[in-house]
Amino acid sequence: MTSLLKIQEPSAPEPPQRPSLVAFLELGFRPLYLCGALWAMVAVSLWVFAPSLLQGVVAGVFWHAHEMFWGFIAAITVGFLLTATSNWTGMNPLQGPALGTLVLLWATARLGFLWPGAIAFAVASTADLLFIAMAALAIGRCLLARQSRHNYLLVLLLLGMGSANAAYLYACWHQLDYSVVMHYFFTGMLCMAAIALLIARRVIPFFATRALPQLTVSRHTRSGQWQAGLAACGILVWQFGPGPWAAPLFAAAGLLTLWHVMAWKPWAVLRTPLLWILYLGYAGLGLGLWAAAAYALGWTARMSWPVHLLGMAGFGALIVGMITRTALGHTGRALVADRSMVCSYGLVFCAVVLRLVTLGASTHPVPWLHASAACWVLAFAVYLWRFLPMLVRPRADQRPGKPVPLQRRPH
Repeated sequence: MTSLLKIQEPSAPEPPQRPSLVAFLELGFRPLYLCGALWAMVAVSLWVFAPSLLQGVVAGVFWHAHEMFWGFIAAITVGFLLTATSNWTGMNPLQGPALGTLVLLWATARLGFLWPGAIAFAVASTADLLFIAMAALAIGRCLLARQSRHNYLLVLLLLGMGSANAAYLYACWHQLDYSVVMHYFFTGMLCMAAIALLIARRVIPFFATRALPQLTVSRHTRSGQWQAGLAACGILVWQFGPGPWAAPLFAAAGLLTLWHVMAWKPWAVLRTPLLWILYLGYAGLGLGLWAAAAYALGWTARMSWPVHLLGMAGFGALIVGMITRTALGHTGRALVADRSMVCSYGLVFCAVVLRLVTLGASTHPVPWLHASAACWVLAFAVYLWRFLPMLVRPRADQRPGKPVPLQRRPH
């Protein structure tokens, strides 16, 4: 009891370390989280507030869809997987000049798709495809070296995203029918949904039990295998065109996803922002899969519903939660969400709600769309304001290694 009552005075804060290029290119999350968050702001701002600036071969809604998925979401996903692979295998897939080359490929693609002309499109397409291929090769090499067989599927799904990107760009270049182009786009999103489900089902229970030792939750490995299998089969069936056969597979995978959320006792994490934002994102994936099933059955003629439920409610919430937690942990800081971080979570949630209202609005949808875009942009602006100094500096504890343990604030 005496030890529980002991109070330790805080030590004097150390002066902040200087930005370091070596530290910045040490792990994949540092440059790619920064790039992804910045592009989340820029891409939405251009699409909603300045669409006349989109002069590339891929323009209009096709540019918006491509850049939010293969620009923003893919950057964050690759950054996370590169960092997670170093934890899983003890091998750093890319660092230093090699990681800098990967980031340069990503940036070249983003700029190239904005520039008019066939040459710019060819350069951008080549860079974009090489970005995913290089990341998949680096991750796969480490997994093979350590025989991490249960993670091989992640590499296959990452390559599936790259293949869907190639098909999407080909369809845009040849100006194929809208339904064909969007079919390839949604195939990529489904591959990303499967990646997100695999990772989130593992890490959310782990994070929850670390943060709340009194909370007992399971990873639900067996049902998770069914979930992954159903989602993978749904993606394969989807390749033959959206139809009734894919619908029950997506619906069943979505049902298992929502069941996991309830089994993880969401009411127990309401006072822990680093957890409830991940719970919300996982639930968003489940709802997005249900919306995909409805679309496959023809119950809704608009792909916008499953796209935005998966993309914003699912990926968006999971991303803002994960880029906060992993950035804190891998820069040697306590895993505690401060007010700015909670503010960014709230802004993403508002952006999602307002975007769904826009989809359902029969009249005057533009003000709702502008409000949603403003919340989205502000959310990632707050993230960059808070985390940019961390991402460009060495670890606060001046050592490499695993994240520091979670420290909970007293209630």
